[in-house]
Amino acid sequence: MTDPMTPTPSPSISALSKPQYEALSEFRYQLRRFLHFSETAARDAGLTPLQYLLLLHIRGFPGREWATVGELAERLQMQHHGAVALLTRCEELGLVERRRSETDRRKVEVHLTAEGGRHLEHLAALHEAELKSLQGTFRVARITAFNDHA
Repeated sequence: MTDPMTPTPSPSISALSKPQYEALSEFRYQLRRFLHFSETAARDAGLTPLQYLLLLHIRGFPGREWATVGELAERLQMQHHGAVALLTRCEELGLVERRRSETDRRKVEVHLTAEGGRHLEHLAALHEAELKSLQGTFRVARITAFNDHA
């Protein structure tokens, strides 16, 4: 009798080789190292890691200099109400501001303030240097702008 709590390996999934496990382990190690660096840098700058990420995702949103709360919630992988709470705290700190869209009055745009921009520029410069140290580890199409930027 088979234990229903024990997962049955799928026959379509092949086992990884030792070098593949090593590569996956190294990638996860370097990713965690980078995240630890990022969290520490944000705290040293007087922000929480999520506050830094919020600022980054506003400035880094594709094609424009602002984002909606829903877009930020998606980028931060959090519930909408959690993003609203984070946004409110950042707004109280003078890092961001909400503006009613001029083209669609139902939409609220989230913009960086000058203060938020200053924090972000400082932290982004630190992150760029750290990413350069990981060029060989993170060769992903969407971040090659850092890898190819000399």
